[in-house]
Amino acid sequence: MSLLITEDCINCDLCEPECPNEAIKMGKSIYEIDPNLCTECEGYYDTPACIAVCPLDCIEPLN
Repeated sequence: MSLLITEDCINCDLCEPECPNEAIKMGKSIYEIDPNLCTECEGYYDTPACIAVCPLDCIEPLN
């Protein structure tokens, strides 16, 4: 499973350092999550760390 950062992202820089898999990188205009690296923090945290720190709740499951 993987997560997606929506267009509501304001590039606050809080999510990138929280990712234990280094799956979050700056894209062309907003941060992006590499679905090949994202594990939703399984094995690290009970809930995804990026979701926990996002002030706008703009990170959601990738469908």
